[in-house]
Amino acid sequence: MTFWCERAWLSGGGDGVRGSDRGPGRVVESVRVETVDGRIVAVEPGAPASDGDVRLGGLVLPGLANTHSHAFHRALRGRTHADGGSFWTWRAGMYALAAALTPTLYERLARAVFAEMALGGTTAVGEFHYVHHRADGSPHPAHEGGPNAMAEALRSAARDAGVHLTLLDTCYLHGGLGPAGHEPLAPEQVRFGDGTVEAWAHRLDALRTAWADDDRVLVGAAAHSVRAVAPSELAGVARWAQQAGAPLHVHLSEQPGENEAALAAFGVTPTRLLHDAGALGPGTTAVHAVHLTDDDVALLGASGTGVCLCPTTERDLADGIAPGVRLLRAGSPLSVGTDQHVGADVLAEARGVEEHERLATGRRGSFDPATLIELATSAGHAALGRPDAGRIAVGAPADLVAVRLDTARTAGIDPAQAILVAGASDVSDVVARGELVVWDGEHRAGDVARMLTDVIDEVWAAAGQETTQGSEA
Repeated sequence: MTFWCERAWLSGGGDGVRGSDRGPGRVVESVRVETVDGRIVAVEPGAPASDGDVRLGGLVLPGLANTHSHAFHRALRGRTHADGGSFWTWRAGMYALAAALTPTLYERLARAVFAEMALGGTTAVGEFHYVHHRADGSPHPAHEGGPNAMAEALRSAARDAGVHLTLLDTCYLHGGLGPAGHEPLAPEQVRFGDGTVEAWAHRLDALRTAWADDDRVLVGAAAHSVRAVAPSELAGVARWAQQAGAPLHVHLSEQPGENEAALAAFGVTPTRLLHDAGALGPGTTAVHAVHLTDDDVALLGASGTGVCLCPTTERDLADGIAPGVRLLRAGSPLSVGTDQHVGADVLAEARGVEEHERLATGRRGSFDPATLIELATSAGHAALGRPDAGRIAVGAPADLVAVRLDTARTAGIDPAQAILVAGASDVSDVVARGELVVWDGEHRAGDVARMLTDVIDEVWAAAGQETTQGSEA
């Protein structure tokens, strides 16, 4: 299939030759993109449209990468603000949701959530997945899909929604970290745990074997946090990821309480714990990284550890502002994610990185538009184990996102600065693996808003409550 782009964002030389796509991007007029078997085989700048071309108007970007997602959190949107709320009251609602999920219900919810992402231009998602077992902590039996039934639900949902899935299967072994050390899982957390790193790795090995022939999915690893995984266990998770050549993600210093707990129990910061466990490096992505010391920033940067920022969540939960520029200058590649899905807009997340830096420094332009596009595309895909994705170039996956330049939000703008004003609602067409997933603002699966409404109502009915007030957990 061949696509003709009114304007396209091309990196480097812009001629589509493999290896010439590195460097700052630019807007190029009239670009034909030829695809075969889901890959780009030719890029022709300045080429007129031909009969049979699928025409993409506005500005065409590479497919967007949502580096950090918890799909089931989407059901919390707009339900956690009673009496102001806090991170902890939000977490209580999250536990209520998790307790209600079955493989069938989770598949429906995730399908709708992934479809909402696709409407906004996401073509690959990193799902930080820890709802592994039944609510009582026992594995799903064979007639319910077996021990990886929830992961299979996510794979099916992603396929139907038309997005590539990197499943970041999460090791979650403890309920928290106190002065005396790690605490056992609470009753509402038992379905997240596998008991030991060895049991987690055994389940994950089985998943990798089962999915080995599916090129639409990739199995990665995650350690939930230093609160949920002890230092020796972190080392085990890191070894598994390194031996498998898989991406490793971990929540890091989202809240000051995590730092305080690590200092009280071990005398060092969470970043230092990860470093000492051998968990930092180019294959690792730390998520949030809001409350860092200068030494933390240096450790992350010197090791080449990536950092995924989630500005919308970090505002919504009053987490704080991460030191984005300092991390990038230290050597940490940055990417972005929607995390708890208070929004499902990767363009807005990338813009939020610059906006947060403006608030923190009182200066504009720390991140130029080309860098923000890289955060939302190639850098995010690389963090998800897809280093060839996120570029409109020969050999790359045929993932394209058309952003309208004629909406009330984008009319009259300089296309090169679109990422500073455009959002998910301005996306008109999405191509993933050479297939049209969204056309003229409509997802191929149908009415996504109705899908979301129906399944979220059902999830909350199953949870036994209509709203999330929450109490401190």
